[in-house]
This record gives sequence, C-alpha cells and structure tokens, in this order.
Amino acid sequence: MTKKSLKEDDIVSYTAAMTVHLNRFYQYNSNQIESIWNETDSITNFYKNSNIFITGGTGFVGKALVEKLLRSCPDIQSIYLLMRPKKGRSIEERLDELLKNPVFGRIKQENIDVFLKVKAVCGDITHVNLGINKKEVTILLDKIDIVFHSAATVKFNEDLKQALIYNTLGTKQVLEFCTKIKQLKSFVYVSTAFSNSIREYIEEDVYETPYDPDAIFHFIDELSKEAFDVLSKKLLGNHPNTYTLTKALGEKIVLKYSEKIPSAIVRPSINVFLVTASWREPYPGWVDSVSGITGIFMECGRGTIKSIMCNEKYKMDIIPVDIVVNTLICAAWHTVQSRSNSMRVYNCVSGQANPITWKEFKLLTQKYSRQYPSKYVTWYPGFTYRTSKTTHIVCATLFQIIPSVILDVYLCCVGKKPIMLKISKKFYDALLAGSHFSTNEWRFEDSTMRSLIKAVNAAPDGKYFETDIDDSNGFSWEEYVKNFNLGVRQYILKDDLSSLEQAKIKLNRLFWFQKIIQIVPIYILCRIAVPYLNQWIWEML
Repeated sequence: MTKKSLKEDDIVSYTAAMTVHLNRFYQYNSNQIESIWNETDSITNFYKNSNIFITGGTGFVGKALVEKLLRSCPDIQSIYLLMRPKKGRSIEERLDELLKNPVFGRIKQENIDVFLKVKAVCGDITHVNLGINKKEVTILLDKIDIVFHSAATVKFNEDLKQALIYNTLGTKQVLEFCTKIKQLKSFVYVSTAFSNSIREYIEEDVYETPYDPDAIFHFIDELSKEAFDVLSKKLLGNHPNTYTLTKALGEKIVLKYSEKIPSAIVRPSINVFLVTASWREPYPGWVDSVSGITGIFMECGRGTIKSIMCNEKYKMDIIPVDIVVNTLICAAWHTVQSRSNSMRVYNCVSGQANPITWKEFKLLTQKYSRQYPSKYVTWYPGFTYRTSKTTHIVCATLFQIIPSVILDVYLCCVGKKPIMLKISKKFYDALLAGSHFSTNEWRFEDSTMRSLIKAVNAAPDGKYFETDIDDSNGFSWEEYVKNFNLGVRQYILKDDLSSLEQAKIKLNRLFWFQKIIQIVPIYILCRIAVPYLNQWIWEML
C-alpha cells in the first residue's frame, strides 16, 4: 500500500485549520490569563477570605475603616477589633454600641448579616501579646492575614510618658505580635504627616530620630515621674508636642520591623485634628468626632469662636476621612501586589494635589454656616484670624470667654446647667494647642502616594476605592465644605434640616442683635465725646 503524497492544496488547508485552532487557543488562554491577572490585581479579591485585625477600631478613622471593609470587600471572613472595657462597659457592649453608629447605615439597608463578621477581642496594645488571653492568641495567630494599627492617643498636650507608652511602646507590642502571625500578608501603620513637622519639606521616608526608642523605654521603667518630666524637655526638642514626637518614634520602630514583616506607613494629616468629614462615603459629610478642626468648625458655625491663631495665606492640609480609609485599604494591597525592596511611606495630604488656604476655607465656612444655620447657633457666625498670640488671647477673652460667662449666668437664672464656659474653654485650649499647625506651612513629597493612586486607578475595581483628591477627579472644596457643614449639623448636633427655617429666623435676630451691640458702644462714646468736642470748637473760635 503506497502512501499518498501531500498536495500543496492539502498543506495550505492544514495550515489554515491549524491557524484557526491556534488563534482560538490563544484567544481562550489570553482571556484566561487576563482573568487571572485581573483577579490578582483586584483589591477586593486581595481581601477575599481574609481575617483582618484592627487596633483603634472604635475611633473616628477606625469606624470608617470597618464600615468600608464590610461594605466594599464582602468576601472578608472576619474583622477582629482589639478593645478594652471602658467606663464600666464590657467589650461586647462597646461593640454593640459601635455597630449602632450612623456610619453603618448603608450596610444595615443592604446586608445586616455582615455584622456577624465583626468580633471584639479583649486586650490592650501596651501589654505583651496585646493583653489577649492565650486561647484567643493561638486562634488569632493562625487566622490573621492583615493588620491595621490605628490605636493611639492624639492629645497634643498628653504627658510624654503616657504618649510614649501608647504611641511608641504600643506600636512595638503590636509589631512584636505580628511577627508571630503565621500567614501575615500586610501590616499598615497609621501615622501622621506631621510626625516630622520640625522639617519644612517632608519626604516619604522614615527619618532618623535623635534617640533610640528602646533606650527611652528603659527610662520609662527606671525613672520616677519627676525625673522623667525633667528628661521630657530634652527628648521633646523642637517637636511642637508629644504627639508628633511619639509618632516619629513609632515610625522608626515600624521601619525596623519591616525587615521581618511586610509593612507600610500611611501618613494622613493629623489624625482627628485635620482628618475631617467624608467626601463621598458612606455619606457625603459624615463625621463622628468633635476633636480638632471639626469641633472648631462646629463652634465657628455656632458663632462661639471669634478669634483663631492662624496665618490665612498658608495652605490648610485637611484630608477627608474616606480618602484616608481607602488609602489604608489600598496600601495593604499595594504592599503585596507591587512588592518593593523598601517599606513604602504614603503622605496622604491635600496640599500638594488640591490645596486650599486657611482664608479660602474661612470664607466657605462662614458662607455655609449662615446658609444652613443650626437651631443651636449661639452668636452670629464670624471669626478673625490673628498671627499675634497676645492679640488672639485678648480678643478670645473679650469675645468668647466673657460672653460664655454671661450666658452661664443666664442659664443659672433660668434653672439650667451652666456649660458655656466649659465648652468655650475646651475649644480655646484646642485652638492654642493646634496653633502650630495653623501658623506654619509645610511641603510634602507625594510621589509614592501618586504611585498608589495610579495602581488603584489601573485595578479592575479601583473606582470603588477612591484615593485621589485632585479637582480633575471631581473633588470641589466648595461642595465639600457645604457637606461638611451639613454633616456637622446632622451627625454631631443631631439637627436635621426640618429646623432650618426656625434656625434662619434665629440667625436673623442674632444678626441685628450683633449690630445693636456694635452700635451701642459707638453711640455711648459719641454722647460722651460730643460735649467736649463742642467746647473745644467754641474755644477755637
């Protein structure tokens, strides 16, 4: 039997058929490869089946972080929140209270069962193994994949010893715990953009500190309070407060441990003081804390703050809380998705991408506090920036402290509890404590933050994790300050828009009352001066 010879036409047909099959094979596998690539690149897929451990989950940023993870990463397995019993409430009671917060409103409407994933863990960041009992430690070390360390004391005037224990030693204890976790993918430390505020230009690097944190920990245990107070002045150096110093030392420890665990540092504008209401998520204007600039913003709207230590020409580096939260979530993903030989530091600020000056913010604040006044408005809104500390103290005393005393006297007379002086004193102290950040200006490098934004935008689900505050991305300070004002009104003052007409009537009365108050002294002065002026004119004639 003879073999048939291949004809030229057969060869052509065979080649064409093979080409079709290869093209189909290539197309199929390209789709598969693309699918695998997208799956790997996906932020939500990174969190699929993950067990997340969070410190500081009951704080302003912590609440927003928990909410965003639950809502946008639905395949998370569990979120463990480290908590302490507080003010007679157990951790279970505190968790129940946390989940009733308005920040979780959207989740309650969409999928309330997701709250079963949130679990409270009793512990304390200042203790070995975070003070967690042995049984839970074993479980957590086997399960945890991702850690967010947000817990800290954010008081500017905190005793240095206490600030070191919470912000620096606490960070070391968390990191030491992380070294024992069997499958840790990522550790993210929430620092502050002002941890190195002794510099005018702040790069996305961890700077050397004059003192070794471990040596300082030794002094904490060995020295008496009196002796440590003496040492504190030397340790503080040029730092404006204990918060910035202890966060800088915390960063140094994170850098050291980054050799053992995959780590990243996110530096938002000062946590609580300059981290402000949400831009978009979960609701425009959502805010939960009256600390720092939010409390000051609220009191400016109520008219009780009339003088602020500030240079109005400088940039105001505030950052919306949802931008911070998305940056934290994406930094954990970025650490794994795009590995680097060195630990990344992200300066999460607004001043580089979309700056606003203190003066511009003031004008918008006054505009919207008058357009959407609260029924709790006390004086007609309006305040002045001052760069002289002496002038500020005099004006604050005349226009804030003394009126508060008068109001308290009135409250006593009508049988109500006098609280105005206490409130006024609280914000007076806050203004002075934060004056360093409103009378100075910094430049921040943001190349690493920009690389994160680029990576997020390229991710298949990046649009759900907005990290860019640029105006080309739809961000508007005008709209933001309006929603900030409405958010303070709704979430802090618990005053919905049904009271707006009543509040406007009250505001109008306060406007004319203020005019009368301003005119009366001038009238009295004129009445006193006119006789002397007439006499002087007659003598001249």
